[in-house]
Amino acid sequence: MAGTIEKKLASSGITLPTPASPIANYVPFVRSGNMLVVSGQICFGGDGKLVAKGQLGGAVSIEDGQKAARACAINLLAQLKAALGDLDKVARVVRLGGFINSAAGFVDGPKVMNGASDLMVEVFGDKGRHARTTVGVSALPGDAAVEVEGTFEVAST
Repeated sequence: MAGTIEKKLASSGITLPTPASPIANYVPFVRSGNMLVVSGQICFGGDGKLVAKGQLGGAVSIEDGQKAARACAINLLAQLKAALGDLDKVARVVRLGGFINSAAGFVDGPKVMNGASDLMVEVFGDKGRHARTTVGVSALPGDAAVEVEGTFEVAST
C-alpha cells in the first residue's frame, strides 16, 4: 500500500522508475545512522533516455535543464524508495548537490537546480527545504546535462 508521499507523487503524475544500477565501483546509497546519502543521479527519464544532453549555456536551455534536474530528483526518490521501502520514512531532505554540464561562462546553474529543489519541496513540504550546492562542470557521464546527489535524514528503524 502506497504511503502519503507516494500518493502525492501519483497525484502529480509522477511514477518512480526502476533505480539505475551503478556504472562503476560504488553503491547507489549508503546509510549511516539516521542519514542516507544517495549517489549522484543523472537525468534519465522514465523511458531510460536522457531528458537533456549537452551543455547549459550551449545547446541546452535553462528550461530543459530544469526538467533534467527534476528528472534527477525523481531518480533520487527512486533510490530512496529502494533504500527505505517507504518514502514516508524520509524525515528531512538535508542537502542536494547539483552538477550542471556548463559551457564556459554559464552562470545560471542555480536556476537549473531549482528543478530538483522545487520537486523536493513539492513532495515533502517544509521537510523538503534543504541546503544546496550547485557546481558548473565541463562534462558529465553520457553527456548528461545535469546530475544531482542528495543527503537525507530518515526515521530510525
